[in-house]
Amino acid sequence: MHLSFAREGYVFIAIAAAIAAAVFALALSRRSWALWLLAVVFTVIALWVAWFFRDPERAGDRGPTVVVSPADGKLILITEVDEPNFVKGRALRLSIFMNVFNVHVNRYPVDGVVRYVHYNKGKFLNAAAEKSSLENEQSSVGIESGPHRILMRQIAGLIARRIVTYSKAGDVAEQGERMGIIRFGSRVDVFIPTDSRVRATLGEAMTAGVTVLADLPAR
Repeated sequence: MHLSFAREGYVFIAIAAAIAAAVFALALSRRSWALWLLAVVFTVIALWVAWFFRDPERAGDRGPTVVVSPADGKLILITEVDEPNFVKGRALRLSIFMNVFNVHVNRYPVDGVVRYVHYNKGKFLNAAAEKSSLENEQSSVGIESGPHRILMRQIAGLIARRIVTYSKAGDVAEQGERMGIIRFGSRVDVFIPTDSRVRATLGEAMTAGVTVLADLPAR
């Protein structure tokens, strides 16, 4: 099986691997058990960094009425809110929390055209907390999908300090395709019409581009 990695991780993987190799070389030359132990620790760290930035191919249900999960993780919140920036009205917000062991590449939940991209520099609160959706560093991408306006929001957390968003206004959004990455623990919110039929359940494990979150209403 071919395992690919997100390009944002290449530098981190290379640095971690170089440090591990250097410590191993030092341990070989000095014949020190302490250095051998340190070499093992740095090797484990290097392997974890590579694992964190893994970017597997994904395939799942696709269609104009299907909303797929934009992130790996756990569905922690389903609530109705006001979304004034792109939806400009009431919306269902589905929040997915990613821990440091999840794949952190994010994917488009629907097909459509990107009409809105906005970055907001903010705090780095626990991404699982309710107020992180409003106060944390975040990047929002609004997609016009047929008659629907779907917003997804990448949110930084306590550990995640770098949001990468590939999307630009006017881009074609392809359902399940990569649209960004958040480094080291975070959250993604999706805002959909209030009359959508939610198919996922609270606490359910999400797989980006595969798990179906909801069905959009016919218009």
